[in-house]
Parts: sequence; structure tokens; C-alpha cells
Amino acid sequence: MTRQRAVAGAALVVAVSAAVAWALAWQQNSLAATLVRAAADVLAVVALGLTAVPMLDIDRYRGELIRRATVPLTIAGALWLVAELLRLVVEAAQAAAIPMSRLGVDTAAEFALHTAPGRSGLFSAAAAGLVCLVVMAAPRTASTNVAVAGLAAAGVAARPLTGHLSDSALGGTAVAVHSLAAALWCGALAALVLTVEHRGQWARVLPRFSQLSLACVAALLVGGVVGAVMTLGSPSALYATGYGRLLSAKVVVTVLLVALAYRNRTMWLPAARSHRATALVSRSRALFELALMAVALTLAAALAVTG
Repeated sequence: MTRQRAVAGAALVVAVSAAVAWALAWQQNSLAATLVRAAADVLAVVALGLTAVPMLDIDRYRGELIRRATVPLTIAGALWLVAELLRLVVEAAQAAAIPMSRLGVDTAAEFALHTAPGRSGLFSAAAAGLVCLVVMAAPRTASTNVAVAGLAAAGVAARPLTGHLSDSALGGTAVAVHSLAAALWCGALAALVLTVEHRGQWARVLPRFSQLSLACVAALLVGGVVGAVMTLGSPSALYATGYGRLLSAKVVVTVLLVALAYRNRTMWLPAARSHRATALVSRSRALFELALMAVALTLAAALAVTG
């Protein structure tokens, strides 16, 4: 029941954040496109995290986490596939400048097969489908889990490569690195909430997650700064344009998130490592951090669909 409330809370945070993003980029942003993209991105992040989290435990207990992640990973992969297909429909309708109710199969297929955003969407949908299929059909071994992690990572990286900086090799790479680092950081923490149940396990995996998060934060900051510099024409765009206001909001949330992560590293981590933090306390701290992460991911989704 606690995990169900957490999922419902995440959905509410995404919905409210999407509404705020729409208000910040009035007339330059579509609320429907933001919601669909945010849903797909969040599900992809969770799927990637669920493949990564078993690697944070020691060999003796890794199989237990792989088995425990199977059901949520299957669900996340299936929902990710549905969200990617819906995102294709929304983007095809926007590209054709028609309502979704009037979008025909031929128009949708032409968009999916003959445009770069359409093909990247198909790639992400295929990655989501393969994640779900492999998890259900293949033995749940460590090597299979690594393969599924690769599929999920490829699906996450496909979309940024056809975004605002797709014409620049440096810019596209920077955005892809930024997206993958953010996905791994946020997804691994979400996976901990979904799979870790007792304080002994938190004591084992949280220190490793902390080391992973340091590398992820460094990569996403570097990639984000490079992408922002290449996207914005001048500093005034940070408040004079819808895209700039969204980027400014995302920067503020990221700063708060990094500050919270530092506080957790200095207070929560030592307590969890020494078994002084209960599983409930660890889960509560993780959920609070995840709420901020959901806001950042939604703002990133809004940036991607803001022209």
C-alpha cells in the first residue's frame, strides 16, 4: 500500500509540475505533450533504475534484488511502451497541425518512419517492448539483467539525440549524457524504494548508490551546462522566453536537489550504514528526494516539447 501511495504521489507531482511548466511557457508549450513526454520519461527512468539497482548490492544478495525487481520492471516496461506509442501519436498530430482525433494511420506512419523524431520514438518504443519481453521470457540472471539495462539506456538516450541540439554533435552528445546521468541517478533511487525492504539492505546498497550518484551529478551538470550554453542565445533568454523560464526553473530545482542530496549524504548515509536508520526512515527520505526529482524530470520533458 505504501508503494501504491508513492506511485500516486509521483503522478500528482508530475501533473502539477506539468501545469506549472505550461504556465511558464505560455503559448510555446503544450500541456498534453508535456504530460505524455513526462510520463514516458519517468517510466523509462524507473525501468533503467530497476535494472541498475541489483548491481548496487553484493554478489550474495544480487539475485534477490533481481527477482524482486522483476514485477515492477515488467510493469514499468509495459507502461513505458504504451506511453512511447502515445507520444508518437501526439507528436505526429502536432507535426501535421491537426487534432489527434483527425490523425489517420497513414499520417502517423509517415511521421514515425520518415522523420528523425518519429524514428527515435519508434526506437524508444522498441527498447521498452524488448525490456518487457526479455524480463518476462528470459532467465533472470545477472548477465541478462545487464543486457536489459543496456536496452533501457538505449531507449532513454534515443530521444535527446533528436531534440533541440540534434544538429550539433557536441550538443547532442551533451544532452544525451545529461539525460542518461539524470535517469540513472533518479531511477536507481526510485528502484531502491521499490525493491529494498529492510535496514540491513539499505545499509549495503545506500553507500554504493551514493558513489553512483556523485558520478551521475557530475556528468549531468557538465552535460546540462554545455547544452544550455549552446541552446540559449543570450542570458536574457533565461527570463524573456518560455524555454528560458523553464530552464531557469529546472536550474533552481536542480540546485535544491543537489543540496538535498548533499545533506542526505552527510546525515542519512552514515545513519543507514551503521543501521541507525530504520527502513521506514530511509524510504521516507528517498521519497522526499524523489518528489524533487519528479519535478526536475517533468520540467526537462516540458523543455523538450517547447519550441
